[in-house]
Amino acid sequence: MKPFLSFLIGVFIFSCQSPKEEARKPEEKKVQVKTLAPISEEVVAHSVLYEANIRQYSEEGTFNAFAQDLPVLKKMGVKILWLMPINPISTTKSKGPLGSYYAVSDYTKVNPEFGTLEDFKALVQKAHELGIYVILDWVPGHTGWDHHWIQEKSDYYLKNRKGEIIDPIDFRTGKSFGWTDVADLNYNNLEMREELRQAMVYWVKETDIDGYRIDQAYAVPPVFYDKTIEALREIKPVFLLAETDIYHPGGINLVSKFDATYDWPGHQLSKEIAQGRRSATNYHRHIQRTNRLYGPENILVNFISNHDENSWNGTVKESYGAADHIFMAMNFTLPGMPLIYSGQEYDLNKRLRFFEKDSFPKVAGKTMELLQQLGALKNNHRALAAGTSAGSYKRINTTRDNQILAFEREKEGDTLVVVANLSKDYAQFTMPYAGSFKRYQDFKSKLLSPSYQYDMKPWEFWILIK
Repeated sequence: MKPFLSFLIGVFIFSCQSPKEEARKPEEKKVQVKTLAPISEEVVAHSVLYEANIRQYSEEGTFNAFAQDLPVLKKMGVKILWLMPINPISTTKSKGPLGSYYAVSDYTKVNPEFGTLEDFKALVQKAHELGIYVILDWVPGHTGWDHHWIQEKSDYYLKNRKGEIIDPIDFRTGKSFGWTDVADLNYNNLEMREELRQAMVYWVKETDIDGYRIDQAYAVPPVFYDKTIEALREIKPVFLLAETDIYHPGGINLVSKFDATYDWPGHQLSKEIAQGRRSATNYHRHIQRTNRLYGPENILVNFISNHDENSWNGTVKESYGAADHIFMAMNFTLPGMPLIYSGQEYDLNKRLRFFEKDSFPKVAGKTMELLQQLGALKNNHRALAAGTSAGSYKRINTTRDNQILAFEREKEGDTLVVVANLSKDYAQFTMPYAGSFKRYQDFKSKLLSPSYQYDMKPWEFWILIK
């Protein structure tokens, strides 16, 4: 018997045999609720972002069903969870059997399709216990036609010359976007602004969420965000992701109000390269342009799929074909924050129906394995930090720059090198770079030298760690 175990048994026997020992009441165990430290720049720097489509994520389509898989997300390095809108959906002028998540009928209630407010709070708590922050998708530009403001406060909405509330208009053409299931809000109405602001405050105070993803942030006057962000951060530090970029109205001034925004041009370019319409040279130029236009504090979200792309433009396989894994790797290793969309980890190969119930099989394969590896790398390698603490980015020239994208990330002596064949053809090349590395997948040694000639298969990539 082990000495420590013998000691414990001996103590137990002695205590039971002692005649002088008084009976003791069992101590009440205090349940300790694990709290999550406030989100910070350090956390954000190494975060993986996951967009959750609650309706389609499971057959049940509920908060409780989704919460069961939170440990799976954690294994992929997910630190920030973005939930598509959880508010009730308007039925008036609704599209499809269930309508659009973005046609909100009440800003301060939960869609009963997903569960109750208590179910949502439990989801947030479980995420926090796992070290995952939660942000809500917020729709500030319009409401559904069932919203009580329509009848009670019609001045909250934009109207035509006949005094009729209108759906959103494209300012470039003066015509409707075709989003007839929503009514456009009037930001000239200061009372409406304040009521919307207080609704955002409500979710942070009531449910302890950690921020917002702002839908069509570019469609709302930037002045609205100043007071709103101040009000939110008086409660707690929050993370704010905006659907905008430097090319939308407001440019860098709008982008700089948020912690992160989208790299839409990078996403579009990656699809064009995957489809053989552009080259690795174009990708490098994009990175150069991005570094010139954005400051280090402007974190860009890198993605190959999201709810819009999947439902309207095509699945990952439709858009990227055999190049899907290489561009997933680029999203994690280039400057910025990587995004995973619901089902991407399970090789989702269908367009999820937007206005009705749908789901996908959860069969983990090579993509799940890849995302777990990349997530661990993003979480832990100093050179892959985003934002002001980001590691440096340096291009490595090759003799096949039209096919090969090679670069070095470095911070405080931690170095990572990526070499990627961004083409459907075999590539032979040399590059003026030397060093001894380990491959991230299997930690096998890899030696780089200017005297070597390298051969890479179509869409092959190396991630090398010093």
